[in-house]
Amino acid sequence: MDAYESLSHSVFECKYHVVFIPKYRRKTLYGTLRPHLGKVFRQLAQQKECRVEEGHLMPDHVHMLLSIPPKYAVSQVVGYMKGKSAIHLARTYAERKRNHAGQHFWARGYFVSTVGRDEEAIRQYIRNQEKEDLRLEQLEMWK
Repeated sequence: MDAYESLSHSVFECKYHVVFIPKYRRKTLYGTLRPHLGKVFRQLAQQKECRVEEGHLMPDHVHMLLSIPPKYAVSQVVGYMKGKSAIHLARTYAERKRNHAGQHFWARGYFVSTVGRDEEAIRQYIRNQEKEDLRLEQLEMWK
């Protein structure tokens, strides 16, 4: 039972693969934002009693494997993380870069999938997503 977590009246294993994008799919997640955002997402997840099991920031989207207790809805946690991270980015980078001004950094919506028994496959997918995107870009060059 090591893989299971517990609250006062429940034992659970609820993991979700979540993907969301910045507004207009801007490729702003690299550079100054990328190293900073990972820590921010982990802190925000911890505030909601959740955990980022695996994560990868792509140039134009975010992949995360989240462990969320059953007392929270996935939409509640993702909305909280997107909203608070956008506010944090606006406060941190608004003075330096005008395109980060305002709290509308993330696009509306997100993709979510329950992990179930495919957890290792999802972890590998998240880790290797960047390599796979580069491979597909190279294949597109020859069309």
